[in-house]
Amino acid sequence: MQFKDYYAILGVEPSAGEAEIKTAYRRLARKFHPDVSKEAGAEERFKEVNEAYEALRDPEKRAHYDQLKSAGYRPGQDVPPPGAGYRGGGQEGFDFEEIFAGGGAGGGFSDFFEQMFGRGRGRGGPSQGARPSGDTRAKLSVPLEAVYKGDSIRISVGEKALDIKIPKGIRQGQVIRLPGQGRNGGNLLLEVEYAAHPDFEVDGRNILYIVPIMPWQAALGGNISVATLGGHVDLKIPPGSEAGKKLRLRGRGLPGATPGDQIVELEIVAPVPVTDAQRDAYASLQSAFSS
Repeated sequence: MQFKDYYAILGVEPSAGEAEIKTAYRRLARKFHPDVSKEAGAEERFKEVNEAYEALRDPEKRAHYDQLKSAGYRPGQDVPPPGAGYRGGGQEGFDFEEIFAGGGAGGGFSDFFEQMFGRGRGRGGPSQGARPSGDTRAKLSVPLEAVYKGDSIRISVGEKALDIKIPKGIRQGQVIRLPGQGRNGGNLLLEVEYAAHPDFEVDGRNILYIVPIMPWQAALGGNISVATLGGHVDLKIPPGSEAGKKLRLRGRGLPGATPGDQIVELEIVAPVPVTDAQRDAYASLQSAFSS
Protein backbone atom coordinates (compact mmCIF):
# COMPACT_ATOMS: atom_id res chain seq x y z
CA MET A 1 0.00 0.00 0.00
CA GLN A 2 1.19 3.53 -0.72
CA PHE A 3 1.55 6.08 2.04
CA LYS A 4 -0.76 9.11 2.08
CA ASP A 5 0.09 12.37 3.84
CA TYR A 6 -3.26 13.28 5.36
CA TYR A 7 -1.93 16.51 6.86
CA ALA A 8 -0.72 17.70 3.46
CA ILE A 9 -4.07 16.79 1.88
CA LEU A 10 -5.84 19.07 4.37
CA GLY A 11 -3.10 21.71 4.16
CA VAL A 12 -2.32 21.72 7.89
CA GLU A 13 0.76 21.02 9.99
CA PRO A 14 1.03 17.77 12.00
CA SER A 15 0.79 19.92 15.13
CA ALA A 16 -2.64 21.27 14.11
CA GLY A 17 -5.40 21.08 16.71
CA GLU A 18 -8.87 19.65 16.24
CA ALA A 19 -10.44 23.02 15.44
CA GLU A 20 -7.85 23.83 12.76
CA ILE A 21 -8.28 20.41 11.16
CA LYS A 22 -12.06 20.77 11.15
CA THR A 23 -11.86 24.26 9.62
CA ALA A 24 -9.52 23.06 6.87
CA TYR A 25 -11.78 20.10 6.16
CA ARG A 26 -14.89 22.27 5.85
CA ARG A 27 -13.18 24.73 3.53
CA LEU A 28 -11.82 22.05 1.19
CA ALA A 29 -14.96 19.89 1.27
CA ARG A 30 -17.03 22.86 0.15
CA LYS A 31 -14.49 23.78 -2.52
CA PHE A 32 -14.36 20.31 -4.08
CA HIS A 33 -17.90 19.06 -3.43
CA PRO A 34 -18.98 17.33 -6.68
CA ASP A 35 -22.34 19.10 -6.64
CA VAL A 36 -20.79 22.57 -6.80
CA SER A 37 -17.16 22.35 -7.99
CA LYS A 38 -16.27 22.84 -11.64
CA GLU A 39 -12.57 22.03 -11.12
CA ALA A 40 -11.00 19.05 -12.88
CA GLY A 41 -10.57 16.10 -10.54
CA ALA A 42 -12.85 17.64 -7.90
CA GLU A 43 -14.55 14.35 -7.04
CA GLU A 44 -11.24 12.59 -6.33
CA ARG A 45 -10.00 15.54 -4.28
CA PHE A 46 -13.29 15.52 -2.35
CA LYS A 47 -12.79 11.82 -1.53
CA GLU A 48 -9.19 12.47 -0.45
CA VAL A 49 -10.27 15.31 1.84
CA ASN A 50 -12.99 13.17 3.43
CA GLU A 51 -10.57 10.28 3.94
CA ALA A 52 -7.95 12.55 5.52
CA TYR A 53 -10.49 14.06 7.91
CA GLU A 54 -11.89 10.64 8.80
CA ALA A 55 -8.38 9.56 9.82
CA LEU A 56 -7.39 12.71 11.72
CA ARG A 57 -10.62 13.63 13.49
CA ASP A 58 -10.53 10.53 15.69
CA PRO A 59 -7.77 10.66 18.35
CA GLU A 60 -7.11 6.91 18.24
CA LYS A 61 -6.87 6.76 14.45
CA ARG A 62 -4.72 9.88 14.41
CA ALA A 63 -2.33 8.41 16.99
CA HIS A 64 -1.86 5.24 14.90
CA TYR A 65 -1.37 7.30 11.77
CA ASP A 66 1.16 9.61 13.47
CA GLN A 67 3.09 6.55 14.63
CA LEU A 68 3.43 5.40 11.02
CA LYS A 69 4.19 8.89 9.70
CA SER A 70 7.00 9.29 12.24
CA ALA A 71 8.88 6.51 10.40
CA GLY A 72 9.59 9.06 7.65
CA TYR A 73 7.35 7.81 4.85
CA ARG A 74 6.59 10.15 1.99
CA PRO A 75 3.47 10.26 -0.23
CA GLY A 76 3.52 7.43 -2.77
CA GLN A 77 6.10 5.34 -0.92
CA ASP A 78 5.21 1.70 -0.35
CA VAL A 79 4.31 0.83 3.24
CA PRO A 80 4.47 -2.73 4.57
CA PRO A 81 0.98 -4.13 5.16
CA PRO A 82 -0.10 -5.07 8.68
CA GLY A 83 1.72 -8.20 9.78
CA ALA A 84 4.87 -7.20 7.85
CA GLY A 85 6.46 -4.83 10.30
CA TYR A 86 3.52 -2.52 10.93
CA ARG A 87 0.66 -3.23 13.31
CA GLY A 88 -2.53 -1.31 12.56
CA GLY A 89 -4.88 0.17 15.14
CA GLY A 90 -7.53 -1.68 17.05
CA GLN A 91 -7.58 -4.68 19.34
CA GLU A 92 -5.64 -7.86 18.68
CA GLY A 93 -7.21 -11.03 17.36
CA PHE A 94 -9.74 -9.51 14.96
CA ASP A 95 -12.12 -8.64 17.83
CA PHE A 96 -12.99 -5.17 16.59
CA GLU A 97 -13.01 -3.78 13.07
CA GLU A 98 -14.40 -0.71 11.37
CA ILE A 99 -16.64 -0.78 8.33
CA PHE A 100 -17.12 2.35 6.28
CA ALA A 101 -20.30 2.49 4.26
CA GLY A 102 -19.97 2.68 0.50
CA GLY A 103 -21.92 5.15 -1.60
CA GLY A 104 -22.58 8.83 -0.95
CA ALA A 105 -20.11 11.59 -0.23
CA GLY A 106 -16.88 10.43 1.31
CA GLY A 107 -17.28 6.72 0.44
CA GLY A 108 -14.70 4.55 -1.30
CA PHE A 109 -11.64 5.09 0.87
CA SER A 110 -8.20 4.05 -0.39
CA ASP A 111 -6.43 0.74 0.22
CA PHE A 112 -4.04 2.63 2.51
CA PHE A 113 -6.91 3.73 4.78
CA GLU A 114 -8.55 0.30 4.80
CA GLN A 115 -5.25 -1.44 5.56
CA MET A 116 -4.67 0.85 8.52
CA PHE A 117 -8.16 1.08 9.96
CA GLY A 118 -10.53 -1.26 8.14
CA ARG A 119 -10.77 -4.53 6.31
CA GLY A 120 -7.01 -5.08 6.05
CA ARG A 121 -6.39 -4.77 9.78
CA GLY A 122 -4.63 -7.59 11.51
CA ARG A 123 -3.36 -9.57 8.52
CA GLY A 124 -0.75 -12.05 9.55
CA GLY A 125 -2.45 -12.69 12.91
CA PRO A 126 -4.11 -15.88 14.10
CA SER A 127 -6.00 -17.92 11.52
CA GLN A 128 -9.63 -16.85 11.28
CA GLY A 129 -10.68 -20.39 10.50
CA ALA A 130 -9.34 -21.61 13.82
CA ARG A 131 -11.52 -19.23 15.82
CA PRO A 132 -14.84 -20.45 17.22
CA SER A 133 -18.04 -18.81 16.03
CA GLY A 134 -19.36 -15.91 18.07
CA ASP A 135 -20.44 -12.31 17.81
CA THR A 136 -18.28 -10.08 15.65
CA ARG A 137 -18.38 -6.42 16.69
CA ALA A 138 -17.67 -3.64 14.22
CA LYS A 139 -18.22 0.07 13.81
CA LEU A 140 -20.39 1.22 10.93
CA SER A 141 -19.88 4.76 9.66
CA VAL A 142 -23.25 5.94 8.30
CA PRO A 143 -23.87 9.04 6.13
CA LEU A 144 -26.17 11.56 7.82
CA GLU A 145 -28.50 11.47 4.82
CA ALA A 146 -29.11 7.75 5.41
CA VAL A 147 -29.84 8.43 9.10
CA TYR A 148 -32.28 11.21 8.17
CA LYS A 149 -34.15 9.24 5.49
CA GLY A 150 -33.80 5.70 6.82
CA ASP A 151 -32.05 4.53 3.63
CA SER A 152 -30.23 1.29 2.91
CA ILE A 153 -26.46 1.36 2.45
CA ARG A 154 -24.08 -1.24 1.04
CA ILE A 155 -21.04 -2.43 2.92
CA SER A 156 -18.32 -4.98 2.24
CA VAL A 157 -17.58 -7.65 4.85
CA GLY A 158 -14.72 -9.79 3.64
CA GLU A 159 -15.75 -11.01 0.20
CA LYS A 160 -19.45 -10.33 0.80
CA ALA A 161 -21.50 -7.24 -0.07
CA LEU A 162 -24.39 -6.57 2.30
CA ASP A 163 -27.28 -4.10 2.00
CA ILE A 164 -28.02 -2.70 5.46
CA LYS A 165 -31.30 -0.96 6.26
CA ILE A 166 -30.56 2.03 8.49
CA PRO A 167 -33.39 2.71 10.97
CA LYS A 168 -34.59 6.27 10.53
CA GLY A 169 -33.07 8.56 13.16
CA ILE A 170 -30.81 5.89 14.67
CA ARG A 171 -28.47 7.33 17.31
CA GLN A 172 -24.72 7.02 17.51
CA GLY A 173 -23.73 4.04 19.61
CA GLN A 174 -26.84 2.01 18.79
CA VAL A 175 -26.19 -1.47 17.40
CA ILE A 176 -27.59 -3.14 14.28
CA ARG A 177 -27.58 -6.95 14.63
CA LEU A 178 -27.14 -9.14 11.53
CA PRO A 179 -27.67 -12.83 12.43
CA GLY A 180 -25.24 -15.25 10.81
CA GLN A 181 -23.16 -12.56 9.08
CA GLY A 182 -20.30 -12.51 11.57
CA ARG A 183 -17.11 -14.56 11.67
CA ASN A 184 -17.62 -18.32 11.32
CA GLY A 185 -21.40 -17.97 11.18
CA GLY A 186 -21.82 -15.84 14.28
CA ASN A 187 -23.74 -12.59 14.56
CA LEU A 188 -22.42 -9.31 13.16
CA LEU A 189 -23.03 -6.45 15.59
CA LEU A 190 -22.64 -3.05 13.91
CA GLU A 191 -22.21 -0.08 16.23
CA VAL A 192 -23.37 3.05 14.43
CA GLU A 193 -21.29 6.19 14.17
CA TYR A 194 -22.08 9.20 12.01
CA ALA A 195 -19.78 9.78 9.05
CA ALA A 196 -18.13 13.19 8.80
CA HIS A 197 -20.16 15.55 6.62
CA PRO A 198 -18.74 18.53 4.70
CA ASP A 199 -21.64 20.82 5.65
CA PHE A 200 -23.38 19.56 8.79
CA GLU A 201 -22.46 18.75 12.37
CA VAL A 202 -24.60 16.87 14.87
CA ASP A 203 -25.49 18.05 18.38
CA GLY A 204 -27.82 15.45 19.88
CA ARG A 205 -30.71 15.45 17.40
CA ASN A 206 -29.99 18.99 16.22
CA ILE A 207 -28.05 19.72 13.05
CA LEU A 208 -25.57 22.61 13.06
CA TYR A 209 -24.97 24.44 9.81
CA ILE A 210 -22.98 27.56 8.87
CA VAL A 211 -24.30 29.60 5.94
CA PRO A 212 -22.30 32.37 4.28
CA ILE A 213 -24.20 35.56 3.43
CA MET A 214 -23.26 38.86 1.83
CA PRO A 215 -22.91 42.03 3.95
CA TRP A 216 -25.97 43.62 2.33
CA GLN A 217 -28.06 40.53 3.14
CA ALA A 218 -27.04 40.85 6.78
CA ALA A 219 -27.77 44.58 6.83
CA LEU A 220 -31.01 44.64 4.83
CA GLY A 221 -32.38 41.15 5.46
CA GLY A 222 -34.09 38.94 2.91
CA ASN A 223 -34.74 35.32 2.00
CA ILE A 224 -32.02 32.80 1.14
CA SER A 225 -32.01 29.12 0.22
CA VAL A 226 -30.43 26.89 2.88
CA ALA A 227 -29.34 23.27 2.55
CA THR A 228 -30.83 20.71 4.95
CA LEU A 229 -30.65 16.93 5.09
CA GLY A 230 -34.12 16.89 3.53
CA GLY A 231 -33.32 19.36 0.72
CA HIS A 232 -33.12 23.12 0.35
CA VAL A 233 -35.58 25.36 2.21
CA ASP A 234 -36.13 29.13 2.37
CA LEU A 235 -34.80 31.00 5.39
CA LYS A 236 -35.63 34.61 6.28
CA ILE A 237 -32.64 36.72 7.36
CA PRO A 238 -33.73 39.51 9.76
CA PRO A 239 -32.44 43.02 8.91
CA GLY A 240 -29.42 44.06 10.96
CA SER A 241 -28.14 40.51 11.49
CA GLU A 242 -24.58 40.12 12.79
CA ALA A 243 -22.00 37.42 12.17
CA GLY A 244 -22.57 34.47 14.46
CA LYS A 245 -26.33 35.02 14.76
CA LYS A 246 -28.16 31.68 15.00
CA LEU A 247 -31.51 30.97 13.37
CA ARG A 248 -33.60 27.85 13.96
CA LEU A 249 -35.35 25.64 11.40
CA ARG A 250 -37.87 23.68 13.43
CA GLY A 251 -38.02 19.93 12.83
CA ARG A 252 -35.19 19.96 10.28
CA GLY A 253 -32.78 18.00 12.47
CA LEU A 254 -32.58 14.22 12.87
CA PRO A 255 -35.87 12.32 13.19
CA GLY A 256 -37.03 10.92 16.52
CA ALA A 257 -39.93 10.92 18.95
CA THR A 258 -39.15 14.64 19.20
CA PRO A 259 -37.42 15.63 15.95
CA GLY A 260 -34.38 17.84 16.23
CA ASP A 261 -33.96 21.29 14.69
CA GLN A 262 -31.40 22.70 12.30
CA ILE A 263 -29.43 25.56 13.85
CA VAL A 264 -28.19 27.91 11.14
CA GLU A 265 -25.28 30.19 12.04
CA LEU A 266 -24.71 33.23 9.85
CA GLU A 267 -21.23 33.87 8.47
CA ILE A 268 -20.77 37.20 6.75
CA VAL A 269 -18.35 37.13 3.82
CA ALA A 270 -17.16 40.14 1.86
CA PRO A 271 -16.73 39.56 -1.88
CA VAL A 272 -13.48 40.71 -3.47
CA PRO A 273 -14.12 43.72 -5.77
CA VAL A 274 -13.02 43.08 -9.35
CA THR A 275 -14.56 46.02 -11.22
CA ASP A 276 -14.31 49.78 -10.82
CA ALA A 277 -18.00 49.95 -9.94
CA GLN A 278 -17.51 47.43 -7.14
CA ARG A 279 -14.48 49.28 -5.78
CA ASP A 280 -16.47 52.53 -5.90
CA ALA A 281 -19.27 50.83 -3.95
CA TYR A 282 -16.79 49.84 -1.22
CA ALA A 283 -15.43 53.39 -1.17
CA SER A 284 -18.99 54.71 -0.72
CA LEU A 285 -19.51 52.30 2.15
CA GLN A 286 -16.27 53.41 3.76
CA SER A 287 -17.33 57.03 3.47
CA ALA A 288 -20.83 56.38 4.80
CA PHE A 289 -19.67 54.43 7.85
CA SER A 290 -16.79 56.79 8.64
CA SER A 291 -18.96 59.87 8.99
